[in-house]
Amino acid sequence: MKVTREVTIYDIAKALNVAPSTVSRALKDHPNIKKETKKKIFVVAREMGYQRNKFASDLRQKRTNTLGVIVPRLNSYFMSSVISGIEKVTNKSGYNLIISQSQETVIKEIDSVNTLFNSRVDGLMVSLAYDTTNLDHFNVLFKKGIPVVFFDRVSSCDECISVILDNHKAGYDMTSHLIKQGCKRIVHLGGSLIRNVYYDRYSGYKQALQDNNIPFDDSLVIISQLNDQVGTEVLPKILSLDPLPDGIFAANDTSAVSIMCELKQAGINVPGDIAVAGFNNDPISRIVEPNLTTVNYPGKEMGEIAAQTLINLLNNLQPASLSSIVLSHSIIVRQSSEKIKFND
Repeated sequence: MKVTREVTIYDIAKALNVAPSTVSRALKDHPNIKKETKKKIFVVAREMGYQRNKFASDLRQKRTNTLGVIVPRLNSYFMSSVISGIEKVTNKSGYNLIISQSQETVIKEIDSVNTLFNSRVDGLMVSLAYDTTNLDHFNVLFKKGIPVVFFDRVSSCDECISVILDNHKAGYDMTSHLIKQGCKRIVHLGGSLIRNVYYDRYSGYKQALQDNNIPFDDSLVIISQLNDQVGTEVLPKILSLDPLPDGIFAANDTSAVSIMCELKQAGINVPGDIAVAGFNNDPISRIVEPNLTTVNYPGKEMGEIAAQTLINLLNNLQPASLSSIVLSHSIIVRQSSEKIKFND
């Protein structure tokens, strides 16, 4: 197969019998080049198939105008919403975006960091994998002064900014809602407590129990992968509890819907026997019957703020003292948790 050589400004200059510097300035629309000359150069450049080497030009300016983002997985409504917000801001600001997923493993996360570093991204946005325990693999970025913004799943970091939800308060508010519905034996179906989002939702759950004089029972805490198979996996444990729980607070909507379906198949009424609440406000929460009570987690807004924060860091517009940005949440009450109405 014949490989076609890249057309350069020297080829255009030779074809038009002008200096390469004239071609270079004309292609950059320099005001000192006559309009007629510019027109001739543009026409010949297009005919010859000239492509501007943007990468080389960006390197001379020490910028690639490319940002990276690493998410745990792409098949998540929440993460899709975050990426939508990131793309809205980066596109508007003239940045390219490289998206990578860790597939919930720190090994893949390390590979993604190295790949994006070698791609010379100007900055990076990251939501950590399920099993990430330290940030050592980000040191290659920190040492080069490449800014990093963590969002959603974050970790303590002196060199970066985090964009988060107050997950402790959200967990507290959701558990308090279930308690107000008359629930006293509330199962918490949570994720890995290594991750801030799941630990904070769990700690909010415990705090709400304490503030309402309900003893904490470790047997009511179930840690799982929070996927759409979790209902099948944890239902036997829930049914083995004596007495049965009267409420379930799941750390995401996927697991909440999964357990709701299994409860109904087992002949247990939701919310009459067991109230169920989730987290994230995924579209599935409005489709399942009964509709799922959940926490509204503004994913698109989080993405927009993460991207704008990173761009501000690159342009020295971000206050040096800022370490975290906390977004607000709201509880969306639907039929799956309304025990009082159901029992009236």
